[in-house]
Amino acid sequence: MSFSNSPSDTLPRRTSLKEKISIRPRLPSLRSRKSTASTTSNAQAPQTDNRNSYTPYAVYQQKMYPVILRDADATTKLLEAILDTPGGRRSVARLARTCKAFKEPALDILWRDLDSITPLIGLFPNTLLKRARRPGLGLAKNPEPAEWDRVLAYGERVRSISYIEAKGDVSPSIFPVFEETRPRTYILPNLTSLTWRAETSANLDRCRLFMGPELQTLVLEAGTRHPKLSDLLAEIACHTRLQSFSLTVHTNLPDNFTDIFKNNVALEKLSLTAPGAVAHTIGKWASSLPALRSFHLDLTGRTPTAVEGFFEDISPGSGYSTPSSVGGTDSGVFSADEVDFSDVRKSAARLVREGPRPGAFPVLSNLQLSGPTANIAMFLRHLTSPLISVELLIDDPPAPEDWQEVCGLICDQFGHTLQSMKVGATSASRFSELVRATSRSGDTPVQRLPLQHLSSLPRLVRLEVDLPESCVFHNEDLAHLARIAPALEIVRLCALTRFPPSAGPPALTLDGITPLTRACRRLHTLGVVVNALDAPEAVFKDVEVSSRSLLRLQVGHSWIRDPFQVAILISHLAPWLENLKWFHEKNRVGVVEANALAWQKALEYLPHIQNIRLMERGRAPPSPIITVTPPPPPPPRPETSEKEVDATVQTTEHEVWARPELVEDSVQVSVEVADFSVQMSPETAEVEIDAEPVFVDEAVDALPQMVDHSVDAHPETVEKATDSRSAGQEEPVANGHVDHDKSPEISASMPLPFLSGAGHLMSFTVRVVRFYTSPLRYMLSFMPIPFLTEYVANGESEPKGALPGTMQDESERDLEKRESAPSESTASENIGTDIPTAVCL
Repeated sequence: MSFSNSPSDTLPRRTSLKEKISIRPRLPSLRSRKSTASTTSNAQAPQTDNRNSYTPYAVYQQKMYPVILRDADATTKLLEAILDTPGGRRSVARLARTCKAFKEPALDILWRDLDSITPLIGLFPNTLLKRARRPGLGLAKNPEPAEWDRVLAYGERVRSISYIEAKGDVSPSIFPVFEETRPRTYILPNLTSLTWRAETSANLDRCRLFMGPELQTLVLEAGTRHPKLSDLLAEIACHTRLQSFSLTVHTNLPDNFTDIFKNNVALEKLSLTAPGAVAHTIGKWASSLPALRSFHLDLTGRTPTAVEGFFEDISPGSGYSTPSSVGGTDSGVFSADEVDFSDVRKSAARLVREGPRPGAFPVLSNLQLSGPTANIAMFLRHLTSPLISVELLIDDPPAPEDWQEVCGLICDQFGHTLQSMKVGATSASRFSELVRATSRSGDTPVQRLPLQHLSSLPRLVRLEVDLPESCVFHNEDLAHLARIAPALEIVRLCALTRFPPSAGPPALTLDGITPLTRACRRLHTLGVVVNALDAPEAVFKDVEVSSRSLLRLQVGHSWIRDPFQVAILISHLAPWLENLKWFHEKNRVGVVEANALAWQKALEYLPHIQNIRLMERGRAPPSPIITVTPPPPPPPRPETSEKEVDATVQTTEHEVWARPELVEDSVQVSVEVADFSVQMSPETAEVEIDAEPVFVDEAVDALPQMVDHSVDAHPETVEKATDSRSAGQEEPVANGHVDHDKSPEISASMPLPFLSGAGHLMSFTVRVVRFYTSPLRYMLSFMPIPFLTEYVANGESEPKGALPGTMQDESERDLEKRESAPSESTASENIGTDIPTAVCL
């Protein structure tokens, strides 16, 4: 191997100063760098053992696969946690644009839940949009099939979407474009949750564009009367996988509502807000759903009697048919003229609260009721389900006796299972509050909502009360709440209420929350409106009131006097507090500026005081001085010996008499029989048809065409003498000598070719004559034989080919000719006379 030292093979030297100080181009990163030479050499080299072959690290394409991506669930949880933080959506979007490994999971999280259709419209090219920065205005022209690719690709990621017509962020003109130009039936094939709130019937029908085969949750709200509501509900009922259905309409439900949804047995969550939703047919259908766990019913505008009728057709365990039941109709006496005391007994049941419990909705766990408090109490009286969550939207303020009855029913029937309880105001009460707040009618009146009516709730975790008027609580209420519900974790008691100066300060003080911090050791979120006064010294001496779990405190429009003292008290009650919120002029209207500034100062003091408080509580007494001495010498090894021990277990037999207590219970079951008859008369129709056949007469002229044709059949004859004497032949001898003057026969005197041609010609002529004379010969066959004999005797030649019995056969005539042996002249005469005669015939 030789190396060339030519100038062309060496690298050029940089001699100029410009080249020396020139900045070299930046090398690509290690991730994107590839060695072409190494790749080529490896491709050309023969395949060897992988252990001995070396490939540079830069050859491999660098890809990052974080450990978190090995578990899809962990990745989803991480991205969801990032999404819930302030500015989380922007952070997840940046992560999707930065790292390819996080691109797909991040895009799935970003496009999973959409609160509008505008992002989908923005996926079209900018040339189609009327305004690129406002996609909701619609499209300038219809998109082509290729321009749907991005919409369909990102549409497969969407799982939940909402459309609210009242927002006005989407132009209605976009829906006809979707309906006419979409490449496939469903734009969002994997959509599982759809929220559609339309004010017009036309936009309500357009929800069908998004109801795909995977739909499981549907929230439908109609603002006006829909003329074809039954057809829309029938199409919704076709989705048998529907698990959650919420319907809000301002008109009566269709009469066949239960018939439409009778096959949707997979419903787990049902919400009905309509004038006819409290009918007994609805109650019977809803209670028959085997998987129904969440139920929301609007009882507004109904009477307690109508609410009780909701359970009228619920037959299991009704108890109304037994004589001893309070609500029963049977008196136990068999009489035809029995008086019905059902109304009286139902009224007595409402008074003594000993009425029958039908046992409706056996697996119901979440209940939401809205309406007057009396109607809610009537509904709760008929339930025995193990409720976990109860949400009540009541008319504020409630009647004291109705509120007391509701609290008693909740604690008695669901106290051992209830975990969450929310009390809010109906839309009518909210509207009244809004009218008072925006008019000059004065401040909203406030009154007390007592919590002493609640009894034991050992499993209650969340308690939220949000009422516009019944918002006054006392320290006794929190103390009672701490005794009956020690497992509370979240407590919010009208945290948004504003106490005007005319109404005075809040009755609840900051040191009044000490019962909750002492008894509820899991309390982490507290929202109350308090009057932050100076706390007594006894509070600071009690260390048990300090809560290790309280992390978030919301005081809203609370009054404050000394921010430094408030910071000291909060650091004592919640030394680990992380979040303190209140209302100021930026996030709430009508705040008192002095209170907002004081709470701001208290927040500034609080972290420093908390650190001092924790340092004081974490301080331990000084440890004593330990003198280091050398360890003593190890003791001598003790002597060991083997010993056997009997380890048999001693058993003792003990007999216990376990007599079970038997309870006899009888239930009267009466089968409801319905007699139903249907008249089946088939519809018949008579039809008469004219079936007379049509005859047509038609005549055809079938005269055969006759053609006469004659042929001159005179053969050319040549007289020629032939010497018939040859070897092996003898001359004819007559009377002992040879007759040389006798003429030979025609067959002997004529040449062989002539005889064969004449025979064929005579055969053809005879056939032609026979064909044309067949009618005549057929007629002559019926004539008598004497006539024919006379015809022949007169010298006329008989027709050739006559019928049998009237003429001689050709074979016999030939035999006669051979026997007669005519001479040559005679044969020539016969040929000359016979042929014309046959032709004439």
